[in-house]
Amino acid sequence: MNPKTSFRFKVASLVGRLIIRPFEFFIRLFQGEKAFFPTQNSAWVQELEQHTQAILLELEALLESREGIPAFSEISSPQARITKGKEWKTFMFHAYGHKFEQNCSRCPTTSRLLSTIPRMKTAMFSILEPHAHITPHRGPFKGVLRYHLGLIIPEGKKCKIRIGDELAYWETGKSLLFDDTIDHEAWNDSDEVRVILFVDVMRELPPPLSWMNHLLIYFMQRSPFIQEMVQFHDNTKDDLLVS
Repeated sequence: MNPKTSFRFKVASLVGRLIIRPFEFFIRLFQGEKAFFPTQNSAWVQELEQHTQAILLELEALLESREGIPAFSEISSPQARITKGKEWKTFMFHAYGHKFEQNCSRCPTTSRLLSTIPRMKTAMFSILEPHAHITPHRGPFKGVLRYHLGLIIPEGKKCKIRIGDELAYWETGKSLLFDDTIDHEAWNDSDEVRVILFVDVMRELPPPLSWMNHLLIYFMQRSPFIQEMVQFHDNTKDDLLVS
């Protein structure tokens, strides 16, 4: 499916911009604009970091069949605009209220840990192939924050992410929390694969912004962008390498 020629994608994008952009204006008004957020006081972040090795064991078992893990652009066609071929792969656990049961069953410890994250909306293993570059882009929705836990990170600070004017490097067992609606891009300049745990969590907001956030997420669950991901996993649920 090509989002540039799909009528459903075009309509959803237009409606989303008309509704979401004013919402984002009020978030900036009340909370300001910043790239990275502190994580040291989040109990769920500490829990994930403490269980990095357990998550890694399940990840390493999956990577034995790495060639069968789909490119993100196969699951979500808009991603084809920012990556080439299969250089960015994902193993999905959750997507806006949709749980991919077979994927979760293959990684029970990771799945259990994800279930303890308050307001978690999306979760996956994000696999960036050697010498891959995710080109500059911005996320669609400021009602969530993006979380990364470093899992397999090549040595030498060759894997990095830019959020606005700020640069950060992933580290195994360490966390990053940021606003992905700020222009950003990522690199793996090493000869090895880079893997992180990728999670979206609802932003903490005061009423009435929190009420609006819940409503917008309700509609996002039913958008063609999320339904495309669900359809992909429904169609491949009998393939153990991707489901």
